[in-house]
Amino acid sequence: MGLLEQYAQVVGEDVIDQLRQLGTHLQGMKVVHVNSTKEGGGVAEILHRIIPLKQELGIDAHWEVISGTDEFFKCTKLMHNALQGDRIEISGELLKEYERVNEMNAETLRQTLQDADFVIIHDPQPAALIQHIPSRKGKWIWRCHIDASHPFRPVWKYLRTYVEQYHASIWSISEFAQPLPHPLYLVAPSIDPLSEKNMELGRDEIMATYDKWGLDPERPIITQISRFDRFKDPIGVIQAYRLVKEFIPIQLVLAGGGATDDPEGEEVVRQVRQGARDDADIHVFVLPGDDHRTINALQRVSDIVMQKSTREGFGLTVTEAMWKGKPVIGGDTGGIRLQVVNHHTGFLVNTPEGAALRIRYLLKHREELQEMGRKAHRFVLENFLNTRHLREHLTLLLAVMFETRERIEVP
Repeated sequence: MGLLEQYAQVVGEDVIDQLRQLGTHLQGMKVVHVNSTKEGGGVAEILHRIIPLKQELGIDAHWEVISGTDEFFKCTKLMHNALQGDRIEISGELLKEYERVNEMNAETLRQTLQDADFVIIHDPQPAALIQHIPSRKGKWIWRCHIDASHPFRPVWKYLRTYVEQYHASIWSISEFAQPLPHPLYLVAPSIDPLSEKNMELGRDEIMATYDKWGLDPERPIITQISRFDRFKDPIGVIQAYRLVKEFIPIQLVLAGGGATDDPEGEEVVRQVRQGARDDADIHVFVLPGDDHRTINALQRVSDIVMQKSTREGFGLTVTEAMWKGKPVIGGDTGGIRLQVVNHHTGFLVNTPEGAALRIRYLLKHREELQEMGRKAHRFVLENFLNTRHLREHLTLLLAVMFETRERIEVP
């Protein structure tokens, strides 16, 4: 059974028929996605499934990953943080390394990129590739997965010199988009319901998770799954946990890993472990980037899932938890606001005290907790699966391809 047939069992035949109709107009076209890591983070997770789906629709889809030095990734991490609002000055030396690495990767990928009908470049790391591929056959699109609603202007001004050369750009929500001299499109990210991270698990496997990770099935479990990144505010999660534990005996799980293009992860893990100190009920699990089944199981044994980010491009771990019928207490920021409908699929919070208050409320009102979980699952089914993502992506490619037409007919 092909992937599309498997998805039809989840979303229905009509959704798959729409994808086939859109794909008919793009069959045989070469579409190349470029990012900076094969594992770790939401971009890689999306591409791992979107690429095969495009291929099954008859599109010649490819995924390329650029390489870089430590200094290059230090620079792009600073860019990432600056786009999210940090006032960070990036040295001319680091910017020269950024340009040099992009030029080096352009040489390696030149034939692939200049012959493509569409090139989709993800985030700041490979944004400068366009400068070094002057003989471009197709349309180039820049995809920003970051909360760039209030960027540090000097860094955005630098990056904009590359981004404005693209034919179009894609943003997760309207608040993130910055003025540019080309069409801007909004496409929310998505999850794959068939992946190991989101597929149904048997009861025996779920129950075995308690023993494997030293968790007590008799006490509530609060979990945050995310990269160890200061913008995910794991220290704030620990503070909320301590406030709740004064009244309710609970356990906290902080689990995740780092992306290969994020040099700050180890320092954040150290800070989290220091914050946990000797509390046996705080479980800090640093997981390999491909340990998707463990993440699935940890989310399923949790009573409540948190994503207390202070900045968040979208937050696919929120989507994943909601798909598993869990209410989410999330930071009132970025793409989390698209998913956590306050008082319906979870709660939006700004402080550890606010998070603690909502945790206590849900643990005291179990029927409401379960109803929120049911609403959350339905909300993801209707809005945040990768079949919707792919439909919008294909529509966008057609819009860019037929940019001079006021109307596109899809039979």
